[in-house]
Amino acid sequence: MRPLARYFATLNTGRTILWCYLLWWACNVVLRFDARPRLWLTSLGLSAIIGTALVISTRTSSRGTTQLDRWQVFRLYLMPFCVSSFAALVKDAGYLLVFPPTLFENALGFSVMAAFLVLVRVLRGRNVS
Repeated sequence: MRPLARYFATLNTGRTILWCYLLWWACNVVLRFDARPRLWLTSLGLSAIIGTALVISTRTSSRGTTQLDRWQVFRLYLMPFCVSSFAALVKDAGYLLVFPPTLFENALGFSVMAAFLVLVRVLRGRNVS
């Protein structure tokens, strides 16, 4: 458990925001889950196509090739999966942009993110080495 606590204690702002995005996505997926394989296979297919394009575009530039670590590559494939599955799940569900139609759903998502931010703050306050 120590390495996980250390990881969360040392998150920079950007990665903390990405975790909040993932938590928001997860809350909405849990609340609106649809078991149809077509939805998830389509999201996987889009993730493969768009993720590959993102890896290519971030690795190559006019100055040469940039090395990406495995987590960066994973995120480049995960993000299109999350976006496409989120869009499919919330279609015609009354969302306003990315916000669910009910107070409960919004409160749950924001509460989970707030709990995560408190956890990160507490871990930063402790000397987790």
